[in-house]
Amino acid sequence: MNKLQAMEVFVQVVDAGGFTRAADNMQLPKATVSTLIQSLEAALSVKLLHRTTRQVSVTADGAAYYERCLRILSDVREAEESLSRTRLSPSGRLRVDAPTGLSSDVLIPALPDFFVRYPDIQLELGCSDRTVDLIEEGVDCAVRGGQLGDSNLIARRVGILQFVTCATPDYLSRYGRPAHPDELIRHRCVNYFSSRTGKLFDWDFSRDGERIQVALPGHIAVNDTNAYTAAGLAGLGIVQMPNFMMEPMLADGRFEQLLADWSTDPLPVHVVYPQNRHLSAKVRVFVEWVAELFSNHPGMRLPKAAPPARPTPFEVAI
Repeated sequence: MNKLQAMEVFVQVVDAGGFTRAADNMQLPKATVSTLIQSLEAALSVKLLHRTTRQVSVTADGAAYYERCLRILSDVREAEESLSRTRLSPSGRLRVDAPTGLSSDVLIPALPDFFVRYPDIQLELGCSDRTVDLIEEGVDCAVRGGQLGDSNLIARRVGILQFVTCATPDYLSRYGRPAHPDELIRHRCVNYFSSRTGKLFDWDFSRDGERIQVALPGHIAVNDTNAYTAAGLAGLGIVQMPNFMMEPMLADGRFEQLLADWSTDPLPVHVVYPQNRHLSAKVRVFVEWVAELFSNHPGMRLPKAAPPARPTPFEVAI
């Protein structure tokens, strides 16, 4: 029995909902399809399909095996693609995960260019501020900010962010304007906490060799970029956010910058992907496209010498 052929037949039977239609789709005799499924079940010692005179349905074990077959067959196709001329025009489904703010402000507005270059890729973009498990959730690659904790992932640094501290004019009229980071302790600040650990992230400031890292008081903490922005706009407190998100709101007066003579630690941005995706043409061209996109973005391009990772990252909330 050709195991890969048997897997392909099994996937076709599940997708088609029956042996006859699967046989027609694959241009194989129905008897061959039936024999391959029986041989596969015998080799696995597991019943994959429920068969009746009217329909075929997948068992619980069959459903789990179906998902594995999809991944294996996809990997085989991608390995073949990477070694053939078709790698110049990659195609198929590409599942990407990226932070909410970065997706809405940078990635999505630039996607028309991506699809002009790669019209045969079907992109599924998950937008979330939580750290997804790429293997468990079937994600091909992810854009992440901050320190990288998973050594099983391959990472390419593609950009870097600076943060700006600001507040609304209404907040400043009620509570005043801090002149030094030490004065923030007497203010209300909007905090951000990790979706994974629940930990609040400290704020940092540097100037002329002096460095200050503080945990700040606040009446509200969130773990979503959109909610963080909304809290700041509602005048709930001072916020510290990436420059690329704040520039339009600073320009139209919704926010005012604070402590402009102080800088924050930069946040490195990586594209990460599982090791078994390194041959994928789809992942390769997406990573190259993101790297090019960020290199042309004035607020995200890497400096000549990339600085070290931000010690207290904003995690994926960029």
